[in-house]
Amino acid sequence: MSKVIIWNLVSLDGYFEGEKKWDLDFHNHGWGEELEELSRTFGHTAASLVFGRVTYEGMRDHWTTAEDSEVKSFMNALPKLVASRTLTGSDWNNTRLTDDIVGAIRSARENAEPGKNIYIFGSADLCKTLLDAEIVDEVMLAQVPVQLGKGTPFFKPRDSERAFKLIEARPLKNGTLILRYEPNRPN
Repeated sequence: MSKVIIWNLVSLDGYFEGEKKWDLDFHNHGWGEELEELSRTFGHTAASLVFGRVTYEGMRDHWTTAEDSEVKSFMNALPKLVASRTLTGSDWNNTRLTDDIVGAIRSARENAEPGKNIYIFGSADLCKTLLDAEIVDEVMLAQVPVQLGKGTPFFKPRDSERAFKLIEARPLKNGTLILRYEPNRPN
């Protein structure tokens, strides 16, 4: 069965974007050949990509007009699930909209080719929903060595504590840390 993996870049102070939507300039501090290689690996190991509506719109706008690359090719070709209650159609290749994202991910997981994973990119509100539904197998973060001071926090407030088990901590040459965690499940 495939894994459901959240992937995001976050600042040292926990923001995944600056004060404005799609303010991702801090990604430049973390980006380099190692993250580019990791992105290509995602393309080879992904069964599908999952986005919330806002992230979907930004990703669609970027990847349909980006310079040709291996990453652009997989971003445009892979099946995509979009959690939305407001969109009625999609103009990005191989995209399916759903108002039951948990059910859609469960179905995609069961039907995925062995060894292929479902990746959730960005989408902090969606990630909270999926973590609360206990459908996430791994949270993978690139902690970028920059403090933003203001922005949108990746982890949304919750009523209770949630613990995570560290699977891997790998430093990159530019000081970014790849952190992989498994959410603890209630007994």
